[in-house]
Amino acid sequence: MKRVSLKLLSWFSALLLSIGTATASSLDDPIRVEAFVDGLVNPLMLNHDSPSGVVAVAKDGNLLVAKGYGYQDIENRLAVNPEKTLFRPGSVSKLFTWVAVMQQVEQGRLELDTDVNQYLKTFKIKETYDQPITLRHIFTHTAGFEEGALAYLILQSPDNILPLDEAMARLQLGRVNPPGAQTAYSNYATALAGLIVQNVSGVPFNQYIEQNIFQPLGMNNSTFEEPLPERLKPQMAKSYAVEAGKFVEKPFELVSNFGPAGSLSSSGTDMLRFAQAILNGGELDGNRILKEETVDQMLSKQFSHDDRLLGMGLGFYANDLAGHEVWGHGGDLQWFHSQLGIDRENGLAFFVSFSGAGGRVPRSAFAPTLYEEFVSRAESTVPAAPQDFAERSGKYAGSYGFWRSNFNNFEKVLGLSGAIEVAPTGDNTLMVAMADKAKQYVEVDTNLFRALDSSTTLASGINPELLAFQENDQGEITGFVMDGFPFMSLRKLPFYDTSTFNFALLALSVLIFIAVLLRRYYQRRTVRTMPAAEKSATRAAVYAAAAHLAVLVIGAVVLATVMENLFEGVPLSLKLWLILPIVASLLTAYLVYRNIGVWQQGVFNGVLPRVRFTAVTLGAVFMTWFYYYWNMLGYHFL
Repeated sequence: MKRVSLKLLSWFSALLLSIGTATASSLDDPIRVEAFVDGLVNPLMLNHDSPSGVVAVAKDGNLLVAKGYGYQDIENRLAVNPEKTLFRPGSVSKLFTWVAVMQQVEQGRLELDTDVNQYLKTFKIKETYDQPITLRHIFTHTAGFEEGALAYLILQSPDNILPLDEAMARLQLGRVNPPGAQTAYSNYATALAGLIVQNVSGVPFNQYIEQNIFQPLGMNNSTFEEPLPERLKPQMAKSYAVEAGKFVEKPFELVSNFGPAGSLSSSGTDMLRFAQAILNGGELDGNRILKEETVDQMLSKQFSHDDRLLGMGLGFYANDLAGHEVWGHGGDLQWFHSQLGIDRENGLAFFVSFSGAGGRVPRSAFAPTLYEEFVSRAESTVPAAPQDFAERSGKYAGSYGFWRSNFNNFEKVLGLSGAIEVAPTGDNTLMVAMADKAKQYVEVDTNLFRALDSSTTLASGINPELLAFQENDQGEITGFVMDGFPFMSLRKLPFYDTSTFNFALLALSVLIFIAVLLRRYYQRRTVRTMPAAEKSATRAAVYAAAAHLAVLVIGAVVLATVMENLFEGVPLSLKLWLILPIVASLLTAYLVYRNIGVWQQGVFNGVLPRVRFTAVTLGAVFMTWFYYYWNMLGYHFL
């Protein structure tokens, strides 16, 4: 009751302050803006177990809000200070890497359309495709790398940190698309860009950012260094997870192996200074970090799969907030969730960050709610659904997966249930579902769909207003892209790649294997009197069924136990478990051999027992294919 009461009180207070004044000019009233932010942030943090947060907003160079929420140290009741307390912006760090690259472009050391291998000293990107990767591809997330994280992205021990050039060489991810073909957000490619800055400037990346961005902008409470420098350690907001109803401190997350993609620690007001510098065309307080024309280039569309959607700039990407184009970037670590925004039309710059797993909620809600309250435009009317849509709706139906996925390593299986489902409805619309949330879309142009309800979000706060489907020369739908997410296009999955297919056959196979073991138990006396050939075949089925069930049961236990530590390394328990799929597959091969003999030699009395035996064999064969396809057969780790 306490939570609900506080939430209602906060929202009611904000509502009273906002009645009759919801116009753009009201943003000039810092008191009202702060009251509104309090009413939004406090209940969301409380109800979603976010222990600390910071909000910093400026308009036309004037500070509107710079406020901390919660505690950076719960045990010592140390409140968040928006100027001093350090948060982890996660992938917002990438914006500093992009600025560093463009500084080197301005100085003539780099060119956006040159093969990046020309800037690498100790290794080269594998030539999987004829077309080379360029910095422009990296900026627009069209380099074509698969994504990866397992055992190297987020560490806990400094002993596992590698020098940047060594990390990029050792942890090189596979290329799964030719450059420019699809957008797939890439931490690896961004870190590679940071290494290139280091190579051509002759200055270590972290030191380069300090000298060329932090110092000119007066960002005195910011660093890419990990672990934190001694002077900044007391200022860090601690990481917390909720366990058994209590906040439990978690280790500081180390992203140094891919540092240019996400290792920044910074205060709210420092991040706002950076945002204001970009908003001002690369200058703040008389100190310039980029030329104005360079900033214009970075904050203009450089790539989009569909010109009707917002797209990628150079590193920055655009989002539609209540009809306004806002450039920036989001960022997530395990325990921090952040967003930086730059609105040149309204002169707005903002940065927010919230800790804890539940910090995703206030982070995702902040900007849309702020714009709806203060700078919204009249919403466009969604046209009625075309009455003939049913004639072509079927081609859009299916499961879609992000190109930002892993294809070649063990972590591929961890994405088995992450698809987006698209299905026609009875009222001539499309229903798009992710996890346990769904959103309805109506056709407004060729392969273009608009949301019927702008307030409904999909999982993880994804709330695209527009969807644009991709179509090949044969008229087949091959994927789609979402407005506001230009860095992650989706592909239409073949049936064997869908969770529906895999989980259905997994369930059927498990039922068959359980039936085999139960039948063996209840007919154990009958088995003893079987002819040798029948007894041998029965044992083969029992051994294979038991082995495959062991893979699933023990695997579920192992993954549940080690999941939180998979970013750090490959635990011994996981390596030992991966022996089981090999053993089960070998037993399957023997079972297939026995199945051939069962039919050739007429083993078992009648056709029905042989069909049952074949069903067990097919279940085991599917399981072996499952292990192989999802990279569980063998040791597929970087």
